[in-house]
Amino acid sequence: MVGTRSLRLGAAALTASVSVLAATVAEAALPRAGIVVPGKNLGGLALGSTRAQVRAAWGSRFGVCRDCREPTWYFNYRPFEPQGAGVSFRHGRAVALFTLWSPQEWHTDRGLRIGDGAERIGNLYGALLSVNCGTYSASTIRRGRTTTAIYVVGRQIWGFGLLSLGEQVCR
Repeated sequence: MVGTRSLRLGAAALTASVSVLAATVAEAALPRAGIVVPGKNLGGLALGSTRAQVRAAWGSRFGVCRDCREPTWYFNYRPFEPQGAGVSFRHGRAVALFTLWSPQEWHTDRGLRIGDGAERIGNLYGALLSVNCGTYSASTIRRGRTTTAIYVVGRQIWGFGLLSLGEQVCR
């Protein structure tokens, strides 16, 4: 016969196990309010991250680009709606991390937010090289072998990218 104390301990252990599993699953999702640290990471991921590390950080609910030159995954907040983030790989490692379609709560570690006026870029980061990408532009911050892109559409911050040296800023 199992005692009441044993049942309570067993139930407590099961509850703790389920809580740990739920926390692990909850952590494996694209952040709603992603933070960009120029030259270091985007949404908690760094360049060079493996596919397994990307899955561990952003989850396994992603679409795969069919027409991209390199394997590229798209993480959307809602199925078939464009807002979210993406990652491109070369030799199994992330070479580009970027936001998709202006996810509103993303921002840099200095407080530059998607939706802000483009003039805030200069106020926070000084004069930056601007690259004309046709219908949008990219203000770039170069740190070592990394380029951080701040994408601008119609004088507003539209998105962010973190790219390995040699990756095209205009995507």
